[in-house]
Amino acid sequence: MTRSFARGFAVFAAGLATVATLTACGGSRNSDGLTVVASTNVWGDITKAIAGPEVRVESIIDDPSVDPHSFEVSPADAAKITDAKLVVYNGGHYDEFIDKAIAGKNKTTVNAFDIATGGDHEHESGTATPAPAADTHEHEANEHVWYDLHQVGHVAAHIADALGQVDPDHKQAYTDRANAFTAKLAPIEAVTAKIAAEHPNQPVLQTEPLAAYLLTAAKADDKTPHAFQEAIEQGTDPAPADVATVRDLLNAKQVRALVYNIQTEDKLTKDLRTAADKAGVTIVEVTETLPQGKDYLGWMTGNADALAKALS
Repeated sequence: MTRSFARGFAVFAAGLATVATLTACGGSRNSDGLTVVASTNVWGDITKAIAGPEVRVESIIDDPSVDPHSFEVSPADAAKITDAKLVVYNGGHYDEFIDKAIAGKNKTTVNAFDIATGGDHEHESGTATPAPAADTHEHEANEHVWYDLHQVGHVAAHIADALGQVDPDHKQAYTDRANAFTAKLAPIEAVTAKIAAEHPNQPVLQTEPLAAYLLTAAKADDKTPHAFQEAIEQGTDPAPADVATVRDLLNAKQVRALVYNIQTEDKLTKDLRTAADKAGVTIVEVTETLPQGKDYLGWMTGNADALAKALS
């Protein structure tokens, strides 16, 4: 009887251990707290700074070779999004895979593009909150809003608010972290403000409109034909006339810098980089996702400093 009881208890204990292991490895489920899913590691890193160490934040895209415009979620990714208490994403048709994944679901979300451009964004199904109209940009909306440091501060506040909705017990902590994060954006904004004050209207080119908000903050004069940027971003061939315009500007050294997205290189952009190097035009490299080993603040500091060096 004793041996039989011991054997039964061992089987029972082994079963408990198996359940515990499966629970611990169960994707986005976090038994010790809430889980947040971000579309990319950019918004994931920003969310981590506000959420703190107790909250699990997972980024669907953290591979720089992945294009968010055409990304399709796997069943595992879909499960993470479904299980998450909060979903933070860019919006503006940049990461539409999130819109598809949450369609018809009662999810608490933060849509950065809607916040930055003054549109309505939903924290929860049926509850829309407009962003401050005074902060709406006058220039054409650009989906790469994480390069707009001022608006990132507003998004941080909304992330804290959304976290407070799903976790009211720690609402003040989220607000405090968001305020601390926003304060750290100020020195980076000071770099672009200094460029704008001391070296305004410096002519530049972009391979695509990735860092447009950063250039606007620095009051740089973007000479890139709009149709050229859009074609590169959409993966189509720019008109020959637009290509000729860009080449002429580089060859004659009529611009101070070429802002170059190293994540969307093709033969044309590589040829333009070669032309810029030959003409002595400074290359300012930018990316869409976080470089390895950097957080958002360090990444944006490097971008602003590189632009300042090129234009000063």
